[in-house]
Amino acid sequence: MAVRNGFLSKYFYFAMALLFAVIVVAGFSQSIDANLFHAPVPRPLLLWFHGAAFASWVVFFIVQSSLVRMRKVSVHRLLGWFGAGLATAMVVLGFTTAVVMTRFDEYQLHEAGVESFMAIPFWDMIAFGTLVGLAISWRKKPELHRRLLFIATCCLMDAPFGRFAYIFNNNLYFLCLDVLILLGVGRDLVVDRRVNKVYLYALPLLVVGQALAVYLYVGNPVWWQGITRAMVG
Repeated sequence: MAVRNGFLSKYFYFAMALLFAVIVVAGFSQSIDANLFHAPVPRPLLLWFHGAAFASWVVFFIVQSSLVRMRKVSVHRLLGWFGAGLATAMVVLGFTTAVVMTRFDEYQLHEAGVESFMAIPFWDMIAFGTLVGLAISWRKKPELHRRLLFIATCCLMDAPFGRFAYIFNNNLYFLCLDVLILLGVGRDLVVDRRVNKVYLYALPLLVVGQALAVYLYVGNPVWWQGITRAMVG
């Protein structure tokens, strides 16, 4: 038990960072070649910047987790400001790319009914941006800071999970990322014998937001159609 607790205490976030990288590679390998590198119709250049930024975040999370383990706190804090800038760019790119790619799918690929899906990336960016913003605000409270960044990164994993046909077709991508968050809850229960309040507040709110996003995507109510049509043009 002591060995297990020691591993979870020292290496949990680093191990999860590596798992995020595996999920991203496994997920996007399902579609990136046909939909980006060798697409019959070239994708907008913005998509390349979007992919580079989000891949950079995964690398950033791995590096930051490594620096904490090596006790390079000063470097970790300095690099954190790069992460703040990167996260800001990601949120802007996330919203913009969702709109641009919806227009592309509708007008270039002639796909019908794609507007409602914007609810999914929009929610991702709302959740990610809010969590990172709170993490920056509470950067001097490491117990809150690291969990907020961990949850924020989990919130990006629906994109690679969604590249697996079964997961996407059954709208299981949010469930899959919630399982990752629950691993953090399990880590707290084993190591700290309690669940940190970050999870107690964040997880229920995330589930509500995810349910609303899926409702907008699948149900596509009239008022949401009006909003998406105005954005897509």
